[in-house]
Amino acid sequence: MSTQWNGSAAPSGAGPAEQVVYEVKKTIVGQDVLLERLLVALLARGHVLVEGVPGLAKTLAVKSLAEAIGGQFHRVQFTPDLVPADILGTRVYHQPTGEFQVSLGPVFTNLLLADEINRAPAKVQSALLEVMQEHQVTIGRETHRVPEPFLVMATQNPIESEGTYPLPEAQVDRFMMKVLVGYPSAAEEFVVVERALAGTPAIQEIIDPERLVAMQREADRVYVDPGLIEYAVQVAAASRNPASVGLSDLAKYVTFGASPRASISLVLGARALAYLRGRDYAVPEDLTDLALDVLRHRLVLSYEALSDDVTADDVLGKILSSLRVPEPAKQ
Repeated sequence: MSTQWNGSAAPSGAGPAEQVVYEVKKTIVGQDVLLERLLVALLARGHVLVEGVPGLAKTLAVKSLAEAIGGQFHRVQFTPDLVPADILGTRVYHQPTGEFQVSLGPVFTNLLLADEINRAPAKVQSALLEVMQEHQVTIGRETHRVPEPFLVMATQNPIESEGTYPLPEAQVDRFMMKVLVGYPSAAEEFVVVERALAGTPAIQEIIDPERLVAMQREADRVYVDPGLIEYAVQVAAASRNPASVGLSDLAKYVTFGASPRASISLVLGARALAYLRGRDYAVPEDLTDLALDVLRHRLVLSYEALSDDVTADDVLGKILSSLRVPEPAKQ
């Protein structure tokens, strides 16, 4: 179950994370799951891949979030003619001094939106591997750290295939979560149109990047019971070998299962989600709520799955149903 934020103002006594969400919802209608996952990624130092058709306010959500946390926001439109230097930066010859100087690219920011990331070839997508994993960029012989906190949110359009390139598996695995964004309800769409007529309100800065880094450290102290860690490992292992949990009929649909990054991300995400929900300990619901988002993009399905119209969510749903959810830790 996702946290629901209703209304236009944060209730009295709300924590800083809730205040940020309520501020963002001045411009974003619905999309509670996306906003929650973005905050989880920020607190857990992860990255988010968002898939949805055009016009669902994916870009506006990240921009509004950046304004609410007072961070820098850069948007890069991925196109087939993009080169790595357009994102990371490059060495530029400075004629007066006769030396090469480093010109840093748009990746040096707090929130980077890689818009339609699958429209750029693999060499450009792979340029993000180092910065996503290590929060640094190597240009020539120099290594430069990106600002903290740092979040990459990438979007891709699922309905177009012309002029697109599949993301390298090594890059996909570096995204903590893949969130699917759907159409709003009729009531939500009515509010969207009303707000479009009234104009977009200004987003106020609720916290600053330094406060967010402190919140990350606070989230790091959330207790995770070893039983929950074992459950995360079981889920990842079952995705590699469904027969181990009595689902041998699924084996033909899975070519490669989730890597150990999946179990790590699931536990880190659950810890951040528990903090976001006001607890200093994680419960099983924190893991099960995030399981599909953390795992769906890490499964490599077979051609047989494609022909039988079996999705990663279908496979994961059966795996999660077959595993016993651990009892909540006694506090």
